Amino acid sequence: MDKKEIYEHLAKIYLDASLKKDEKKNKDYPGLKNFFFLMLAIVAALYILVLPNLGKNKVKNFEIALILQPDIVKINFNFDPAQKEAYSLNLNRLNLTRYKKLAFAAKKNTYNNNVAMRVEFSNIFKEKSEIYLKNIPLRWHEYTLDLSDFKGISDWSEMRDISFIVERWNTNKDNGVILVENVRFLK
Repeated sequence: MDKKEIYEHLAKIYLDASLKKDEKKNKDYPGLKNFFFLMLAIVAALYILVLPNLGKNKVKNFEIALILQPDIVKINFNFDPAQKEAYSLNLNRLNLTRYKKLAFAAKKNTYNNNVAMRVEFSNIFKEKSEIYLKNIPLRWHEYTLDLSDFKGISDWSEMRDISFIVERWNTNKDNGVILVENVRFLK
């Protein structure tokens, strides 16, 4: 045998061995392609079935609101000469027909003062309606009031103002502080 024949013989042995090794690899993992496609099908099914349902749950908990006053408002009452203290928000003929609720948070600053607060709406047709909230708590409390509970308002299309009022006869002390924040309308 000459060098060329030896070289060809060795090359043939090497190539045959490497081809057999590749065949062994493919024989060791015959389901690899099937496993890959199965995993791809599972991920696609999760994407189609589960993710849209997660999105729906988030939308149900999402609040669509028109925020009027996000900051804290301080109603500091001292009934020495006055009979009531109020904080009013000008609604500037705002159309509230698409909204169902009024929401806000409120608290008082003194623990031994039993305070009630009046929430009052008025429209440009001089209709007024109010709701009294008794026993304003010492810690922040979230209030959600149905606009349908304000029975004196028949037309919500052109609202004039909303007022938060503390009256002398609705508190057992002549002075104190009520804080109101995050006033908004909900759909």
